[in-house]
Amino acid sequence: MTKIALVGTGFVADYYMTTLANYPGLVVAGTWDRDAGRLAQFCRFHDLRAYGSLEECLGDGETDILVNLTSPDSHFELNCAALNAGKHVYCEKPLGMTFEEARAVIELADGKGLTVCGAPANGLSDAQQLVAGLIEAGRIGAPRLAYAEMEDGPVFKDNWTEWRSRSGAKWPGLHEFEVGCTLEHAGYGLSWLVSLFGAVEEGQAFSALTFPDKGPGTRDVAMAPDFAVGCLSFRSGVTARLTCGLAAPRDRSLTVVGEEGTIVVRDLWDDRSPVHLSRFDGPRPLLQRLAGRFERSRGQVLPLRLTHGRPVAYPGPTRAGKLASFPSQIDFARGIADMANAVASGRTPFFSGQRALHLTELALAMNEGVGSFTPRSSF
Repeated sequence: MTKIALVGTGFVADYYMTTLANYPGLVVAGTWDRDAGRLAQFCRFHDLRAYGSLEECLGDGETDILVNLTSPDSHFELNCAALNAGKHVYCEKPLGMTFEEARAVIELADGKGLTVCGAPANGLSDAQQLVAGLIEAGRIGAPRLAYAEMEDGPVFKDNWTEWRSRSGAKWPGLHEFEVGCTLEHAGYGLSWLVSLFGAVEEGQAFSALTFPDKGPGTRDVAMAPDFAVGCLSFRSGVTARLTCGLAAPRDRSLTVVGEEGTIVVRDLWDDRSPVHLSRFDGPRPLLQRLAGRFERSRGQVLPLRLTHGRPVAYPGPTRAGKLASFPSQIDFARGIADMANAVASGRTPFFSGQRALHLTELALAMNEGVGSFTPRSSF
């Protein structure tokens, strides 16, 4: 059994509580939030203990891991405080708001013999393991090119001020617009790309604020970029393009093109997303052939989009019992569980240390639109 403390009881905390039910070996010893009303509401809903202060939380000698679910601009300070209190840290992305902050967190952890892991956990999903197995088995030959989309749709045109989590927490839309969709969401694509292809050797990054007015209450607020694109060259020889935005229609797919075929993952936010595979030397599925004939005969594109290739069956039942509700069907707690098991067995968790730093650096480079860059982190 591993006891954990949750700091931050906002919108995403309910995703973690939903999926913690999958891991009976993880026990929440208590929670804390600087918003007393939100903390009380969260603890009532989930029947949890509330710490009286952050100092009480950090001083709880029974907890092994502090789970940092605060807003991004609080991550660095809390990560360091937890490490100085002797706690391992699992942190929502990013580790810090600058590369120097993120590197300092990792160096502090290394110096104290502690572990820092970074979210998101979708890079540990059933879908990722299926795709990694297909690539390793040579089903599409050597991978050469990847396209990752992390478009969440024009949420600022929706009634986002009324969105609530299970326990009643408001969706922090205004803060997300200030921080930027890239720091909030690019990690979901980057975790997949890095887990499949390794470290990035060099890249190009561009970002822009395309919709500075996001509605009532936002006109006098400094907005972060709501569009970013990164073109990444991996040491393994793969070239990838990741696009992250907050206006285009929702698309969270991944396409991997190899020398002999293609893999398409329909939704990187789905733990068991449909995965399709096609080979260049194989026939296309019947429905796709018929659609192609129809388009050629009519001289126009059908008003629908078929996923390229044939669906691949998962080899066994899902590892996750409960998932967050659509559209965030991720096993958020899997990263904490993997971390706890790794610490207990003396191994290094996958999304920890230099790999976690690398992911943060890549997201920061995209958000800042730095142009050409060579990562300072590697693994």
